[in-house]
Amino acid sequence: MRPQPALALAGLCLLALPAAAASYFGLTGREVLTPFPGLGTAAAPAQGGAHLKQCDLLKLSRRQKQLCRREPGLAETLRDAAHLGLLECQFQFRHERWNCSLEGRTGLLKRGFKETAFLYAVSSAALTHTLARACSAGRMERCTCDDSPGLESRQAWQWGVCGDNLKYSTKFLSNFLGSKRGNKDLRARADAHNTHVGIKAVKSGLRTTCKCHGVSGSCAVRTCWKQLSPFRETGQVLKLRYDSAVKVSSATNEALGRLELWAPSRQGSPTKGLAPRSGDLVYMEDSPSFCRPSKYSPGTAGRVCSREASCSSLCCGRGYDTQSRLVAFSCHCQVQWCCYVECQQCVQEELVYTCKH
Repeated sequence: MRPQPALALAGLCLLALPAAAASYFGLTGREVLTPFPGLGTAAAPAQGGAHLKQCDLLKLSRRQKQLCRREPGLAETLRDAAHLGLLECQFQFRHERWNCSLEGRTGLLKRGFKETAFLYAVSSAALTHTLARACSAGRMERCTCDDSPGLESRQAWQWGVCGDNLKYSTKFLSNFLGSKRGNKDLRARADAHNTHVGIKAVKSGLRTTCKCHGVSGSCAVRTCWKQLSPFRETGQVLKLRYDSAVKVSSATNEALGRLELWAPSRQGSPTKGLAPRSGDLVYMEDSPSFCRPSKYSPGTAGRVCSREASCSSLCCGRGYDTQSRLVAFSCHCQVQWCCYVECQQCVQEELVYTCKH
């Protein structure tokens, strides 16, 4: 079997969730994305047998399952990463023919489409982000706040601030994925490249945030910590990378004795071709249209669209149906003395457009 260094990661976060978990998420693409699902004050690492059982339920390689069992809190973190990646993927593609539905994910991960590249990138990004945040939230036993030079975890905790530990997150993820053994396999190299693009997108959003303390608001003492940007920003970066993804083939590097990714020159370009940049998503096959049901997607029939913006593309020339419905909403609201707002109920007609079958 051809080695795929990141397959277990993409499978966990975007495909191989247990059926019960997929049913629990009930994703439709219309959910409101919370900044970090499942990471509240009540969340705490599962202990003892509960933790081991959760690791066993996840579809991991044998080595990854061993790592999970040795890391109390990791199983919950992996599930949070799955939830975060799925919701963000569906949000970014909510107006596209391929809307990151759960259906067809198995077929996609076996191919080299642009969509496959995005799945690998958003998987690794979600896990990197989630691990860093889980450390700073105290959900992992083997890591805590960011320990960058000049930042003292004890002082940070004293002020109620704890830096997101991206250093630990990326180091752990490298060990979790294992060595990149697919040097002679184009698909494996492309998957590993796209996985790194996701990690890099998270790194680019790391910021230093500072808080001043002192008498009368002076800045006599300043506490600084590392903070990741909201994952929505990472998703937007990866969607831009998807829109400008580079189609690659392979070329043999004689000096290193292995295959390298190579982007053929475009028609009319004076260059002979270049290796893709480290931030480029790469793919090898042109994507299907996703208009009709297939092993890659459920198609676009019945999808809600915007007549002005997306119906033409989303419905693939089949046209769309128009339905009217009455929507109730609060209106004519007034503040009443002293402590409540009184509203009337209004009803308005709304037109809904859905792609024809």
